[in-house]
Amino acid sequence: MATTGSSTQQTEFFQQLKAICVPLSRLVLRSGDANAEANETLSLVESLTATWTAQVRRDPSIPNEKLAGYVFFPISHLLRKQDHYPVRVIEATIRLLGTLVEHGWKTKITPELSQQLLLFLSFTVGGSPGQTKKRDLPEETIIEGYRAISILVDALGKLPSPSPSPLIDDKVIPALGQSVTVVLDAIGEGIPSLIQLEALKSLQTVFTVIRDTPLLAQFLPGTVSTLAKILSPPSSQRTQRRVLIASLDVLHVVLVNTLGDIKVRGVLAQIKAETQKEQGNVQNELAVSSPEKAIEDNPEDVKYRIDLNPAWLRATASQVKIALSSVLKLRNHESEEVQSALDRLCIRLLDECHSSLADSQTILVETAMMLEDEDATRSTLQTSLQDLVSVYPELGGKTKFALYNWISGLPRAMQSNDERSRQLAVRNILRGTKHAASLQIDSSTLEDSLGDALKDSIIGLIKTSKLSRIQDSSGMDLALLSDSGLSMLGSGSDVFSPVILNLEGQKSTRREITTLLSNVSTATQQIKLASTMLSYVEDYDGVDQVASYWLAFELLKASYRRTADLDDFLDLTSLEENNGQEKIFQELYDFSASVLSSQSDSADVDWRLEAIAMEVTAFAASRLKTEFRPELIDVLYPVATFLGSATPQLRSHAIATLNILASSCGYNNVSELIVDNADYMVNSVSSRLNKFEISPASTKVLTMLIHLTGPKLIPYLDDVVAAIFAALDNYHGYPVFVESLFSVLSEIVTQGVKSNMLLLEDANPTPINHRKRSPAPIGIDDILSTLKTRADRAQKTLAEENEPLQGHPTAPWGPKKGEKNKAKSLLDRLENPTDSDEEEPSAEVERPKPGATPTYNLLTRVLSLTQHYLTSPTPTLRKSLLDLVATVAPALAPDEDAFLPLVNAVWPVVITRLHDPEPFVAIAACKALEALCVAAGDFLSTRFQTEWGEGLAKWLKKVKDEASRTSGTGGKSTATQGEGILVPGGRGISAGLGRFAQTVRVWEAAVEMVGAVLRYVRVDDAMFDEILELVVDDVPRNRAIRDALEVVNADAMWLALYERGRVEGRREPVMEGVRFATMAMG
Repeated sequence: MATTGSSTQQTEFFQQLKAICVPLSRLVLRSGDANAEANETLSLVESLTATWTAQVRRDPSIPNEKLAGYVFFPISHLLRKQDHYPVRVIEATIRLLGTLVEHGWKTKITPELSQQLLLFLSFTVGGSPGQTKKRDLPEETIIEGYRAISILVDALGKLPSPSPSPLIDDKVIPALGQSVTVVLDAIGEGIPSLIQLEALKSLQTVFTVIRDTPLLAQFLPGTVSTLAKILSPPSSQRTQRRVLIASLDVLHVVLVNTLGDIKVRGVLAQIKAETQKEQGNVQNELAVSSPEKAIEDNPEDVKYRIDLNPAWLRATASQVKIALSSVLKLRNHESEEVQSALDRLCIRLLDECHSSLADSQTILVETAMMLEDEDATRSTLQTSLQDLVSVYPELGGKTKFALYNWISGLPRAMQSNDERSRQLAVRNILRGTKHAASLQIDSSTLEDSLGDALKDSIIGLIKTSKLSRIQDSSGMDLALLSDSGLSMLGSGSDVFSPVILNLEGQKSTRREITTLLSNVSTATQQIKLASTMLSYVEDYDGVDQVASYWLAFELLKASYRRTADLDDFLDLTSLEENNGQEKIFQELYDFSASVLSSQSDSADVDWRLEAIAMEVTAFAASRLKTEFRPELIDVLYPVATFLGSATPQLRSHAIATLNILASSCGYNNVSELIVDNADYMVNSVSSRLNKFEISPASTKVLTMLIHLTGPKLIPYLDDVVAAIFAALDNYHGYPVFVESLFSVLSEIVTQGVKSNMLLLEDANPTPINHRKRSPAPIGIDDILSTLKTRADRAQKTLAEENEPLQGHPTAPWGPKKGEKNKAKSLLDRLENPTDSDEEEPSAEVERPKPGATPTYNLLTRVLSLTQHYLTSPTPTLRKSLLDLVATVAPALAPDEDAFLPLVNAVWPVVITRLHDPEPFVAIAACKALEALCVAAGDFLSTRFQTEWGEGLAKWLKKVKDEASRTSGTGGKSTATQGEGILVPGGRGISAGLGRFAQTVRVWEAAVEMVGAVLRYVRVDDAMFDEILELVVDDVPRNRAIRDALEVVNADAMWLALYERGRVEGRREPVMEGVRFATMAMG
């Protein structure tokens, strides 16, 4: 019944085919215009294809070779006239042929027909041999042609084993060769990727289904050459990834099916026999079949086959090695998929062509090591390089040899301008060391060469890199001198900027090198390498020393990271390895501390050495935590000094180091760290000052330290100030250096005046206030009091004239100590003189004066020193000294016995600075004189009067004139009234640059100084009149000078304003409660 049903279906299917084939046969057999009938022909061919495909989907057993032959009858006639039909008809016909072969003839196709079809497809796709003009075919038609070739070759190769494949038939081989040639032409460069992919499938089918090794060997040279060309640069760079991946897979099939150890086992046996014969160990019998036996299995006619012999294998293997050396350059391809496909190729060739391609093992092992994906999860069924090494021990030597070559070539690779090449070189060594570790390959040669290669590579990179040493004369930012500034350091970055390979383009290389150092070999090996590098540090200098120093530190950090996990679970402190690690790190830290202590601002010193030393210090602090605090004695001051370095990288390193030191040692911020260790830093500063090892950075750090600690540190700076004074005596000819020293003294003054211990010891003197007061208005009570005083004086004089004369007093007048009634005490001592009365006054007179505090003495010495440097050629130093005088004068004023001689000493140089050519210095001199007026009061009266006549008045007039010219005003202008005061509309200092002009600012400072003189210093009438004449124009807009003038003589000021039309006079007096009669004017 089943047979009957199948026959019925075949009959039905035949009728369907007949209904299409008959009209198609009539159409193609008649001699008509093929182009005119093209549409009908195309429709019938497509109908045939659709009918055949539909039946295959329903029941693939129904179509057979007979039905395929029936359908092929009209198709064969159509193929004879293919040149007369459009391309679309040919494309549909090729598609139908593929369907007929795959589901019709299957494996029963005859050699004659297969030959014809191969030639037809080859000529259609690739053109006939010798054809001058090839027919243009669309991409779709060509793809269908290669797909049909694949189907045909696959069908021919699937014949049962007893039956010989038609492909190895002597008649078919030429056609097969033509097909292979056409396929290879389609794989070349410049072909659309879809055609390339289909051609690669056809080629893979050829080398998969054909089992005749000598026949495949005939196709091997051209095939490998074509694939190598497309897989090698520069073609590989222009080829799509999927084409590269498919080409690699096809290359694997070609080499394994042609040169696989199983395929050429006879040749390999013969080579082994020859080798043994040469060594005198000839074996008469071979364990495997000879190559002749392999050839005998083939058909008798072998004219299209290559004689497989040792010479052929050697020659082929050498050529394949050359091709592989080009193909394996794909290991540098950017695509991970391509790299993965290349890795599979290497592993398969090492496994399946292990003996036949023995000459290529080295480059295959190298590439496999380079391409192994460490992060990818490898299946247990997938062979790895480690698996192959366990099977073929000789591959372990290849691995070791490859690693040695990479290590030896690392310095040369680091000199390349290609960043990616340098990264790959470092990455290869990392992977190689991991392979060696996993294979338990130990070699002292590798260890020694690795250390030397790393050092030479870093040296080469440093020498080829531009030295980024940007000098910044500004030094430390002044914002860091504030308490809030240093507190902000703690919230800043605690990550160091790169010291080695710090350029942006070297970022990837630096990351790869640090990864290599972190993962190279074991922790023990890292410690050994660090020890070797440390010995180089001590023996070399310059770039060699920097490179070795950095490597030693990075290797030790990596070893600590590796042992950190074990330390969490096991106590390994007693192990020799751990002790060696600590010993080497201690040596490294000692060297770093010495580098920091001997810091220098010289350009000859490589800043990278000092930066690495700070990193080592920070790392030590992060490990020891609070136990590192004793080490701050040696390293805190040097690190802080780098805040004032002229190199920005050192400043950023110093900030990061201070942040790490503060957090590691248990301080809340950097400010707290410095204040708590101020004694250490002061000692360091003092010792350096005593040895005259002074740098601008050290003075800035000392200024910062004084600023942070405040007045409480001032009493302990005697040695520092003494050393500064000594340095000033020895280096007074260096203005910049002197200025830096006075910046320290200025900070001492600034903090010293804030001290609550500045007043004299055991004494509470009342504050000195020299401010002049306006006389109180005289009233009736004042007049009566004056009259009463005069009457009392007259009565007292009359009483004294009537008293009898007495002897000379024998004791001083005045009460004894503790006596309250002065008059009674005096009378008692006049009547009853005693010896004790005579001796007591001397005790009162000889009472010692209370001593001054150390802070007061320091400030006194600093103020006294300024007089010698106010003539310095550096304007900024002169200004800072004048500011110092202005700051310290009010603080020293309470002790007039000590302060007034200082005023007398500095007066000549301070008053001279009013004539300084620099306006900002003259302004500072005005402010300093203003402060002296406040502190010394009438002590300066005669001095100002003397200077007034000797040039001070002329200077004020000159400054006023210059300010008026700068403002662009000269004549008198109309006045406008405002609240009883007439303000000039166009006069004064308001035009031009206004208050921002230098001359105007000097005049404003001079007016403020004159106001201070009027408020605190006694002046005679003549001097007051001249001052009033100078500043009267500023009175309407300057309240301070108005008040000062009113204190001395308000009427004179009003009169001067009235004369200039600045105020209006009243016609009648004004008095509270009294109304005066109106006065008629004129």
